Amino acid sequence: MPKTYYFIGVKGTGMGPLAQILHDQGNIVIGSDIDAYTYTQAPLEAAGIKILSFQSENVDKYREAIFVRGNAFSDEQVEVARALALGVTMMTYPEAVQEQIMQTTSIAVAGAHGKTSTTGLLAHVLKNIAPTSYLIGDGTGRGVPNSQFFVAEADEYRRHFKDYAPDYAILTNIDFDHPDYFKNIEDVTNAFSDFANHVKKAIFAWGDDAHLRALRPKATVYYYGTSPENDDFVAENIHKSTQGSHFNVTFRGETLGEFSVPLFGQHSILNALAVIAVAYMEKVDLDLIREYLMTYQGVKRRFSEKQIADITVIDDYAHHPTEIDATLDAARQKYPNKQIIAIFQPHTYSRVIAYKDEFAKSLEAADKVYLANIFGSARESVGAVTSAEIGAEISKFGGIIEEENMSLLMPYENAVMVFMGAGDIEKYEFAYEKLLGQLRTDLQ
Repeated sequence: MPKTYYFIGVKGTGMGPLAQILHDQGNIVIGSDIDAYTYTQAPLEAAGIKILSFQSENVDKYREAIFVRGNAFSDEQVEVARALALGVTMMTYPEAVQEQIMQTTSIAVAGAHGKTSTTGLLAHVLKNIAPTSYLIGDGTGRGVPNSQFFVAEADEYRRHFKDYAPDYAILTNIDFDHPDYFKNIEDVTNAFSDFANHVKKAIFAWGDDAHLRALRPKATVYYYGTSPENDDFVAENIHKSTQGSHFNVTFRGETLGEFSVPLFGQHSILNALAVIAVAYMEKVDLDLIREYLMTYQGVKRRFSEKQIADITVIDDYAHHPTEIDATLDAARQKYPNKQIIAIFQPHTYSRVIAYKDEFAKSLEAADKVYLANIFGSARESVGAVTSAEIGAEISKFGGIIEEENMSLLMPYENAVMVFMGAGDIEKYEFAYEKLLGQLRTDLQ
């Protein structure tokens, strides 16, 4: 029997995919959010999911629905407050995800970095082999009746993943991030430990991460990486090219064969290795895994590329030093003979304060670096640090860019422009692309 769901904050990167899943399963789904356009709303509109503006009257109108409350909203938010006052049926986003996890063989992907890319890759491989529902943190979701698998991104922020109980989990890494919530690396590790203790069958963890090695969950742990001495699933004989990455895989000494991915950077090999490990343990045909790894096109805002005349523009969500390292490493592999220009927008003052020196060190891997001003948040609209302070530590710093004036970026020819950030870096990217298109047209 179809149900009616009302999503408070339906454009969220997790809420949107979950709404799509429930819609695909034959339910009626309505949602509300801010009026400003976000990249996550296009799939909702394509599915015919109605998106309303936040108003307390919406709750009265749909009071018989099951309300799903986004993680970002406090009890004082206009619709949440009205829902609480009326006593409607309401669940949190993690509770709604756990309902999906319980229904089939589930794999949750968690980690400080790389979880969206790994979730997307795993979902792509499995959906081409067996009925698979998935929830990816780039705003993409799909619900399939009678799914064999459910693949879900699991977010550690504010311990949102703490009550998930999947059959399997991939743990890509543990790192100190979200300093507005977590106290230190021990606090982050404890959150991952709590999550890992709920996994039922097995965990696949990156073997080079000491914090992951320190976990002692109830489920069996298989380590993946590049060390035959210490890892269960091993990638070896690695060859990187401008077409992608190629490597052999062994499992505890048993050869599983050669695999390739049309992806770049060392992290992409590790992500693929985790996917191979999960699929192998579920007895998925290895030849099918090989085939569909090679057809993967990536997820939104993770090394997304476009070509404008002689310029390659890369858009990436990287907002932590480790993620910047990975993105610039990937750019170097794919474009070894071109200038790599980094344009980075720091995200939240607390993160910049925690990682100012590390940001500068990571960005030095580019040939030239430009910064946008810090993107704050509702909790941090101002702070005691600036982007210029990061720039002062970068030997290749070119200046602060402004949306209204992108002239600093215009002299480059036949270069790779890497826009990175989790705020509104896309507005700078769009302004640059518009100006670049006009300039290149004028020169023809």
